Amino acid sequence: MPPHHTLLSVPRPCLTGNIPHIETSPPIPGAMGNTDYWNEAIGHISTRDPILSRIAEAYTEPKLSPHGDVVRTLIKSVVGQQISVQAADATWERMVALMGKVDPGRILETDIMSLRGCGLSMRKAEYISGIAEMWERGALNVNWDELEESEVRERLLPIRGVGPWTVDMVLIFSLGFQDVLPLGDVGLIRAVENNYSGGRKLTMEEVREIADQWRPYRTVATWYLWRTIDAEPVNY
Repeated sequence: MPPHHTLLSVPRPCLTGNIPHIETSPPIPGAMGNTDYWNEAIGHISTRDPILSRIAEAYTEPKLSPHGDVVRTLIKSVVGQQISVQAADATWERMVALMGKVDPGRILETDIMSLRGCGLSMRKAEYISGIAEMWERGALNVNWDELEESEVRERLLPIRGVGPWTVDMVLIFSLGFQDVLPLGDVGLIRAVENNYSGGRKLTMEEVREIADQWRPYRTVATWYLWRTIDAEPVNY
């Protein structure tokens, strides 16, 4: 698989400077992990965008399944920053082999050099340890599924190593917000350019304009566009 879900800068990933995230989107109705809205979203998008309609027909399964584990997504997203999907997967597998399970408690029991031995840079190892420490002392102990998108961003963006792209991954893969457009994601931008401009580079404004037709289901559109460049569905 090609480099895909990598952010473009640390800790504030973007393509051309910081990308503001001022729009809010509703979380998936009901419990986290609920994708009852999925078919409705596909129907909504398909009536507005014939390109994405064809893509959705080509990739019928699996659907996105938000898991509710915010700290897992935070840690796994930091691992995946600025590297290819293959490299990120290999690093994560080494972390699993080292710890048995990658969670805050076991990260804190692991010294920095052992984390580095899994393939992490010093900075990433420090970021991950910092996130684990905050989680263990309860600094991030909130009812995440009750927060609005803007509230999630306000709580996560001050954390070292966490930028807009990482928060977008939390909103999509952990909390199941249905209208997230991760403009800092290299794979999404490439997929939009491949499918809508014949590979021509697009400005952020052009990407936003294309994505407007997908509202309020930009997460769903993003998921299908990711599928056009990765054989296996990504999972943070």
